[in-house]
Amino acid sequence: MRIAITGIGVVSAIGMNCAETLQSLLDERSGIGTMHILGSRHTELPVGEVPLSDAQLKQLAGIPADEPMPRTSLLGIIAAREALQQAFGSPSSAFDFRPSTFDSIAFISGTTVGGMDLTEQHWQDYHEGKATECIPLHEAGESTNAIARHLAFTFHLSPFTLIATPSTACSSALNAIMLGANLLRTGQTKATLVGGAESLSLFHLNGFNTLMILDHEPCRPFDATRNGLNLGEGAGYLLLENEEDAIARGATILGYIGGYANTCDAYHQTASSDNGEGAYLAMSKALNMAGLQPADIDYVNAHGTATPNNDLSESAALRRVFGDKMPAVSSTKAFTGHTTSASGGIEAVICALAIQHGFIPANLNWSHTAEGLIQPVIHTGHRPLSHVLCNAFGFGGNESSLIISAKGIELSEATMIQLPNEQINVQMVNDEMVNGFVSPAEARRMTPQTRRIVAAARRAIAESGVTPEAIVCATQWGCMAQSMQFLQDMLARNEQQLKPTPFMQSTHNTVASTIAILTANHGYNATYSQGKQSLTCAMADIRSQMSLGMIRSALVLEFDEQVEAWDNVLGNIGDCTQNIARATIYKANN
Repeated sequence: MRIAITGIGVVSAIGMNCAETLQSLLDERSGIGTMHILGSRHTELPVGEVPLSDAQLKQLAGIPADEPMPRTSLLGIIAAREALQQAFGSPSSAFDFRPSTFDSIAFISGTTVGGMDLTEQHWQDYHEGKATECIPLHEAGESTNAIARHLAFTFHLSPFTLIATPSTACSSALNAIMLGANLLRTGQTKATLVGGAESLSLFHLNGFNTLMILDHEPCRPFDATRNGLNLGEGAGYLLLENEEDAIARGATILGYIGGYANTCDAYHQTASSDNGEGAYLAMSKALNMAGLQPADIDYVNAHGTATPNNDLSESAALRRVFGDKMPAVSSTKAFTGHTTSASGGIEAVICALAIQHGFIPANLNWSHTAEGLIQPVIHTGHRPLSHVLCNAFGFGGNESSLIISAKGIELSEATMIQLPNEQINVQMVNDEMVNGFVSPAEARRMTPQTRRIVAAARRAIAESGVTPEAIVCATQWGCMAQSMQFLQDMLARNEQQLKPTPFMQSTHNTVASTIAILTANHGYNATYSQGKQSLTCAMADIRSQMSLGMIRSALVLEFDEQVEAWDNVLGNIGDCTQNIARATIYKANN
């Protein structure tokens, strides 16, 4: 099978669509500047904002002014709509999806912030029983559902065959693309709309600020004077389908998915290893899947956050892969800011534009070389591109690489296998069961629920005798104890004197990456947050990979935790959370 890209859509600080984005890239025009929309007290921090208010975005997206909608969803609707319009035509035209070809479309959209912006705005209202219609929108998966509902209505689509929300911090959107490709290769769907969306929020602006990795000047990826990143927001999506189907309906093919891989650095929750092991493995495995040699890559769109740690680690990984024959490399985050969970989708669109129009984007603001750092492309260059490599690396060492090619690369297909046999299933229901699996020193750095899921994972691995090739989490609400602690501290202290630890441990993929770090597991690592369908999404991922022979075993973790502050809010809509800490080992039958 050759997986064709037939639609792309993007919105960020440098453009509300592909045309505006392309022009900004060619003109070397950055979108990073003074904060105007977010409303933080930290106006000294430059950001890559989409320059429209929520009200303006609603108008552009066709959403009623009085309908509650996370900013993440609004950005996602605009970008995803553009991708579908490019692939199928304008919603005003007579649609013919040819049921034999498009009777099934999946929507996979990565995010971490979800509806946090509404939670910040209405936190006090929630406790007073007001704005209750906004409460469910906090959930990452519900922000994805909001995009899906709008797209289905606008484009008269049948229900999506699968809606999934990978939440692996800054690699989320790239992991969404990988799952979408695997769904196609296993015949579970005829087309996939894949990517991610993320809005700026007070929560993650202040969180990154506590880590002291935000620059007070425009960021300078790979520069000796780099001093941190600038946060951004936006969304980017690709429409993927089998090349044969695309040709049959006369679609314009914009590029192809060539190869991809996800690994775990298994080193630290927020820092990358010195030798870039996870990044090296991700890039190497993506090349291997595509059947390419390092010399075949014409351009690398680096993760390139401009933090001292990332740029040095990624440079080491690039040198391990490419040696002294380094292709052109640049980071486009000096254009858009670091759009976190959306970055892989936005930068994949940029890579597709680069292939279409034959150019290499500039690495803005670079001027000083430094030992150990690669030297990026500093001005936009024009040349034909055959294969480009796109990197997206997230907290917890979640490392993903994607190859986009000008010509089709044959990827294997497979028939979906049945659910593999469970080797062991462990559920931790109380703290006493944790003893023997989590040391007192480790326990002091974990929430009670994290201790339970770590203990369950260790026990499952020990009793099964299986070293899992993949670690996959399913969670509705994520790490709520730490999220609520940081949120409440941020609001109570007016964004001042905040501690970094709760933020570091608040991302949805904290649990999966913690297990990987504790077990030195460099394999596939993913987390899904799709409400009560989270486990269904996780199992669809695992089944696809096992069917394709990408993995033979997996550790599946299910977790959620009761948090008084959040349960008090959920009580206003007659809902509540529950403590879940379950670990299951699956192994392929053959």
